[in-house]
Parts: sequence; C-alpha cells; structure tokens
Amino acid sequence: MEAATQTIDPAEVAKFEAMAAEWWDPNGKFKPLHMLNPCRLDYLVTQIAAQFGRDLKAPRPFDGLRLLDIGCGGGLLSEPMARLGATVVGADAAGGNIPVARLHAEQSGLQIDYRHCAAEDLAVAGERFDVVLAMEIIEHVADPQGFMNTCAELLAPGGLMFCSTMNRNPKSYMMAIIGAERVMRWLPVGTHDWSKFVTPDELYALIRSAGLDPVDRKGMVFNPLSWRWSLSDRDLSVNYVTASVKR
Repeated sequence: MEAATQTIDPAEVAKFEAMAAEWWDPNGKFKPLHMLNPCRLDYLVTQIAAQFGRDLKAPRPFDGLRLLDIGCGGGLLSEPMARLGATVVGADAAGGNIPVARLHAEQSGLQIDYRHCAAEDLAVAGERFDVVLAMEIIEHVADPQGFMNTCAELLAPGGLMFCSTMNRNPKSYMMAIIGAERVMRWLPVGTHDWSKFVTPDELYALIRSAGLDPVDRKGMVFNPLSWRWSLSDRDLSVNYVTASVKR
C-alpha cells in the first residue's frame, strides 16, 4: 500500500509554512494560539488523566503513553505533553515548522520525535498511539472524513482522540474572520476559510463514521474583558474541542 496524502491541502500547508519562524513569538502571528493554549491544555490533560487513570500530582503522570500531535507546528502542545512524561511524535506537512520545533525542544531539554510527514504516512507505516491530537487542523484539510478515518486508524484500541475546530455560523464568521483577521490583525487575512469550518454535529458524524465513540465536547470561549479563554459546557458557538475513544 502506498503512502496516502490525499487529505493534505497544499495551499493550506503553504500558509503555515510562511509563518513557521514565528511559532514561539507570543506576540507574533500565532498569538491567538498562545492565548488559547492554557485552555486547550487544561482540557487535554484532564481528559487523558481520566481515560488512562493517571494521577496528575505524579512527577510524570503520562509516562508510558505514546502521543501523536498532528499538525504540530512549532510544538506548542507537543512540549507540555513531553514534560508530562508522554512519548511524543509531532508530525507536520509543512516542512518549515519541523526545524523550528526541533530547535526549541532541544533548547528546552526535551526529546520529541518531530517528523515532516502526513498523518497518512504514519498510518501506512503501522504506527499506533494511545493519544492522537488533531487540534485546529480539520478545517485546513482537503478531505475531512478521510482525515478522520486516518486519525482513527492511528489510535490503539482504547485510545483517545482529540479534535478541535471552529463552528460554522454567523458568529464564528464575525469572530474568526472579521475580528481575528481583519480587525485585531491577530492572523494574516485569509488564514481561515469560513466555508471549511465544521459544526459540532457535523464533526460528531465524521467521528462516528470513522468508527470512534465521541465521549465529550466543550466550547472554548474568549472573554474580551478578562482577555482569557475558558472551557464551557454550553457555548460551542465558535471554538470547541471533542474527545473520542476507539472501541
């Protein structure tokens, strides 16, 4: 079987390749992700600990878990997961991100296996993981169902898959396209294509079609007064994250 890369959208890869050098600048083009990261990590860490019965008070609670960060970028999620003890593989189709991620991990004293490849390449090679992260990526792929199928294939039985994205509605257009790109200038204009945003029900359908069981979803809500993100059980109107388990 040949390596399949049909879910990659070259135009989307090129967008993030052009911004690769700014991954670790908290005031650069990835400022929104730096702001969102504590909220994302709170959700991921809590769900992983619950699924695998880990004590978060332990020095390295995720020891023995193998984790894949698809679309790892500069390693904003890969690094904290490695600090928690997980064996981390970071994969990105944008080759320019990998040297940035490797250098930062080295400077941070972390061992992370960063690879310039597609998720499909790992699946074809027979790689399997306890945890798969697909964060803020499904809205950038060419074939969402094909991508979700690959995520499911990469999971070991009982494994946990996370997928976060943006809802598709008028509010998300105003917040993500008008607000973040054109008013606040947090991201270059054209970073996101609103038509590729995925509603929570659509995402659950993709997850179930891939053979996974959705177990949780939460909104990630930005408060302009406190200038902070928080998790919400009810508000999935713009950013949200899901957790799913492989039977």
